[in-house]
Amino acid sequence: MRVLIVGAGIAGLALARALHQQGITAEVVERAAEWQPIGAGLYLPGNAVRALDELGIGPVAAGANPIGRQRILDHRGRLLADIDLDRIWDGVAGCVAVHRADLHTALRQGTAEVPVRLGTSVTHLENSGKPRVSFSDGSNGSYDLVVGADGIHSTIRRVAMGGPPASYVGQLSWRFVVDDFPDRTDWRAMLGRGRTFLTVALGGGVVYCYADINKNDPAGAGSQDWRESFADFADPVPRLLDQATEAHFAPIEEVVSPTWVAGHVVLIGDAAHATSPNMAQGAAMAVEDALVLAAMLAQVPLDQALADYERRRRARVMWVQEQTHRRDRTRNLPPMVRNLTLRLAAERIFRSNYGPLRDVP
Repeated sequence: MRVLIVGAGIAGLALARALHQQGITAEVVERAAEWQPIGAGLYLPGNAVRALDELGIGPVAAGANPIGRQRILDHRGRLLADIDLDRIWDGVAGCVAVHRADLHTALRQGTAEVPVRLGTSVTHLENSGKPRVSFSDGSNGSYDLVVGADGIHSTIRRVAMGGPPASYVGQLSWRFVVDDFPDRTDWRAMLGRGRTFLTVALGGGVVYCYADINKNDPAGAGSQDWRESFADFADPVPRLLDQATEAHFAPIEEVVSPTWVAGHVVLIGDAAHATSPNMAQGAAMAVEDALVLAAMLAQVPLDQALADYERRRRARVMWVQEQTHRRDRTRNLPPMVRNLTLRLAAERIFRSNYGPLRDVP
């Protein structure tokens, strides 16, 4: 079987490694011209760590910063909930935080035997029988399977499935990493009215920060200093914001695609089902997709493998997307109601959100 993977992010490299483990040859194309440090931080829940262990890159998780608790506070710093993650994920794996670039590097090292062409994008895809692909470097090729792992604004999804485009969910976000904050050792979210500020310790005093605000229309968001929206948040937010001059801005979008398979083209990761980050399941779902698809391709004929992959993964992914909507509704309740709800029922809510994800995908 000859497999082309379009996109060398977490999903694409995870699939390349999973296929290699199954003895299936793949090649990867990536439109970026060179490897660059990407993203900021990642919080990896237990199911993500379990999936990475299955890929054989557990040392990344083992060398990351353990996250044993999630604490939720109001914007003034008053505790609303303290979640014991070891209890939530007992029997699955411990939760960790890692810099996204470190995880990407580990995946690249784990796919050293898989050919990757940088600075190469798909310019034409003929999806009949064996897909035939033309590339931006003038080359072309025929493949048994083409995998779209090219992210939320996937070219492969648009060309092979006709869409749909990503849809805005009503939130704007900023991400950045700061140094020299040794007092930050856990995962901590501070909630204001329509605003959230999250800190996740990456270890060694390095902290990943994520901030979002509710906004119906993202137009013009970059023309003002977003940090003013968090001026009334308690310490350490003001000190963290002093280092946020180069924060990465992005509107939060999701992808709900009616199908992930068209002929011998299949989608994985954000290309298939991007979602709001409030469940921290983006990397987890991408790696789980890779493991399941590789296993199906190794076990049954191609057409059956693709159908089995989508059937096996769709219910789990839909659960995650539904929970992100539910969590957004909870945090957008009137502050008095939201705070009381979290004080009384936060751990029960977390157990409900993540319960099905304890099962092996």
